[in-house]
Amino acid sequence: MKSIKRIYVISLVCVLILLLTLGCAGWRMSGYGHIDPNRDITQSFESYEVKPELNYYISGRDIYPTAIIGIDKRYTLVSKMWKKREFTPETFKKLVLNMQTKALDLDFVHIFGFNILDKEGKDIGDWYSIHQATTSVKGIENNRLIIAPPPFDIYDEKYHRGFRKKSIL
Repeated sequence: MKSIKRIYVISLVCVLILLLTLGCAGWRMSGYGHIDPNRDITQSFESYEVKPELNYYISGRDIYPTAIIGIDKRYTLVSKMWKKREFTPETFKKLVLNMQTKALDLDFVHIFGFNILDKEGKDIGDWYSIHQATTSVKGIENNRLIIAPPPFDIYDEKYHRGFRKKSIL
C-alpha cells in the first residue's frame, strides 16, 4: 500500500513540476510571435511576386540565402543578421531559384512560404525558407521587430542528417 501511495505522490509532483515549467515557458514566450506555413505565400514567392507593401531582407549567403523575408513597411526590422534588399521580379526570381536548387541538392528538402505573425497573431510579413527553419519573432516598442534568422548552416548535409529519408533499395 505504501508503494502505491509513494508512486501516486511522485507522479503528482512530476505533473506539478511539468505544469509549472510549461506555465513559465508560456509566460516567457508570451511576447513572441511565430511563423505559420502558408500555401499562398509559397505560391507568391514561387511566382516571383515582389509585394510593394513589404521591405525585403535576406539572411545567409547572397547567392542562396537561408531565408527571404518581407516585412510590412509599417514595421522596422532591428538586426545586423538580415540584409535589406531591393528586388525586381528578375532578381527575386534568380534568388528564389537559387534557393530551390540548393534545397534540391539535399534531395528531401523543400522550400515553403510562411506568414510572419506577431504575438497577437496579426500578419506582419512573409517568410520563405526550407521547412526545417525555425525562428522567433519579438515585437518591441514603436513597431520595431527582432526576428531571428535560421542557422547559417541550414543547407549543410550534417544539419539534415536526422531528416533524411531511408532508401527503399
